[in-house]
Amino acid sequence: MGFYNLVSTAFIVSLVFAQPGNCRVGDGVTSNNFIQRKGTQFILNGKPHYVNGFNAFWFLYMASDPSTKSKVTSTFQQASQHGLNLARTNAFSDGVYRALQKSPGSYEESVFRGLDFVVSEARKYGVKLILCLVNSWNDFGGKNKYVQWAKERGQNVKTDDDFYTHPVVKQYYKNHIKAVLTRKNTITGLVYKDDPTIFAWELMNEPRSNSSSGKMIQDWVSEMAAYVKSVDSNHLLEIGLEGFYGESMPQKKQFNPGGFQGGGTDFISNNQVPQIDFATIHLYPDQWLAGSDEAAQQAFVDRWVQARIQDSNDVLKKPILLAEFGRSSKLPGYAVEKRNGYFVKLYNFIYGSARSGGSCAGGLFWQLESTGMENFSDGYEVIFEESPSTADIIKQQSRKISSLE
Repeated sequence: MGFYNLVSTAFIVSLVFAQPGNCRVGDGVTSNNFIQRKGTQFILNGKPHYVNGFNAFWFLYMASDPSTKSKVTSTFQQASQHGLNLARTNAFSDGVYRALQKSPGSYEESVFRGLDFVVSEARKYGVKLILCLVNSWNDFGGKNKYVQWAKERGQNVKTDDDFYTHPVVKQYYKNHIKAVLTRKNTITGLVYKDDPTIFAWELMNEPRSNSSSGKMIQDWVSEMAAYVKSVDSNHLLEIGLEGFYGESMPQKKQFNPGGFQGGGTDFISNNQVPQIDFATIHLYPDQWLAGSDEAAQQAFVDRWVQARIQDSNDVLKKPILLAEFGRSSKLPGYAVEKRNGYFVKLYNFIYGSARSGGSCAGGLFWQLESTGMENFSDGYEVIFEESPSTADIIKQQSRKISSLE
């Protein structure tokens, strides 16, 4: 099961995120400032680039309230001190409390200025951003809200899957893409599509459908990836996939957790869309294999990660990021030592691949918080002051990965 739709507290809501052509230059920004891709490697200023990062779905929510925006600053500051150079977060909040998009095409300027602040603070502390454009789950609105908007306006829509196929709903989403990508930051003065602080765009957090054929999401990814690149040729693009195998390699479905069929996604064919620059996977064995013992979960992790790195090397020939991983303190069997061991295992996979010139260029743990954010805590949070041993492991990985550049 997906991670986001399982979390429920007063505020907690889930996250949140081609061969690139010649980078366009805008507002005095040189093309060399943008992350690019060459084969299975990310390139920055002509050299291979590796990342150690984190998720922080709450940035937009907290940044849009003057009384809490300092949490964004302190988190970026701490991230920078621990060598973290990439964050993944929301560029959406649809028709909910403190919405960015109140209704189709109608935006709350004060919330948009919150997103401006997130991008500006990331730039200040040397952290790049993966910005996710919509959620598959209902948290922060999600594709369900888009379908609801269409229904309220007289369109014949029946299920959430109409998000992927109905022309009116698809146009709502394209309009949102354009609104975000062409937004001029009120703090930096840079249009988002011209800002090298942004590492990449993400089409959707954890896309899923009720269709087993895979055609629905495949066609949607192809259409939306081409549209994003038509608006912004500067930035990289990824889908937001969890990493499930589908019909293009049915023999590999055995690697999916518990016989799960992939929710209409296909790690291979979806990522082969030419405008998609790199692959992602998410990883939650403590939820996906909740009834299994520690040894079975560890074996699953090994297979899950190694198989997809190999496919990124040999089949996709594109980079891959471990875009979400963590261990929940709210689930049975948790201990901080187990979380630390899990982080070390995944960091070793990443470093080993990167050191050998492979496709895996980094990972982003779920999720980083500052102190005093209990309402956002889901069990997976890492608070550096409260978990010095985990913080040290993260800092060590930052040193190791940066030594490769």
